[in-house]
Amino acid sequence: MEEEAADTGTEQRTVRRYWTEAKMEAAQPLDALAPRKKGVRLTGSAAAAQSAAAPASVPPTAPGGRDAADGRSTTGDGSTAAGRGTATAPARAARAVDGSPWTRGGAVTGTAGRVFFTYQGRNASCSGNAVTSENRSTVITTGHCVKMGGAFHTNWVFVPGYDGGERPHGTWVATTLYTTPQWNDAEDIDHDVAAAVVAPLNGRYLTDVVGGQGVAFNQARRRQMHAFGYPAAAPYDGSELVYCSGRAFDDFLMSRDLGLNCDMTGGSSGGPWFLDFDEATGLGTLNSVNSFKYGFASGWMFGPYFGVEAQAVYRAAQGTDAP
Repeated sequence: MEEEAADTGTEQRTVRRYWTEAKMEAAQPLDALAPRKKGVRLTGSAAAAQSAAAPASVPPTAPGGRDAADGRSTTGDGSTAAGRGTATAPARAARAVDGSPWTRGGAVTGTAGRVFFTYQGRNASCSGNAVTSENRSTVITTGHCVKMGGAFHTNWVFVPGYDGGERPHGTWVATTLYTTPQWNDAEDIDHDVAAAVVAPLNGRYLTDVVGGQGVAFNQARRRQMHAFGYPAAAPYDGSELVYCSGRAFDDFLMSRDLGLNCDMTGGSSGGPWFLDFDEATGLGTLNSVNSFKYGFASGWMFGPYFGVEAQAVYRAAQGTDAP
């Protein structure tokens, strides 16, 4: 499902001016949702269907559009210009972390950022991440961070590298928003995935400025993950990038999603989950996003499995020109 946002220069300037520092600081975190339906737990047949799809992986890019792994230019379709489709070197083993400020620097401090928008008349915040893409302008987030309650959000912007109110890489205005048909039609938590195409800023495209993380689909489940976001509900305040790390598990309750031990709160929705994340470089392969928590299990975060539906959203977004 596609929705036009600020697709003219005049609209983009209006949205950018709208987001003053005071409005960003006052924006309320959009709470992570909980499943509203039952009986959709991961079954053997569902897992088999997921594993039957062909795995696909797109490598990260450094600022300027070069392959972050070896300096070659990327095509954005799942391979490098020289034909290689791997994302990064294997990640070092990492200790489990339930929710701590990220202090190691690296690429993720530029690609991850806060998302701001207006929802039902109030200003709200989520998280998102820039990824390698043909248009060099694609941000991945969750479905409820672009549409909820039957309507797409307005005044949608992405602020990569947000840090204590500072916007080191500027404010990037969405021109087009995408989500899965399942989220658009029924707010199906198993498909809570979205992408935004953002307009160039000062004549430059997003990933030319901040780089882009890799992205992968139809991968094996229960792998080591690093999750990032900007939680803004207590005890956090949205001012800094926070992360969790550990081995993902399958939700055994009400969804087909992946779970991770993680204390992040509202506002972290849409933040990236990475496979093969290298803590030394801050590079990884985005393979899910923060989506929801159960009210009785605040220490668990859940994110959608990135299968063919999420892949279709990514393909549609990256193939859209950023005006």
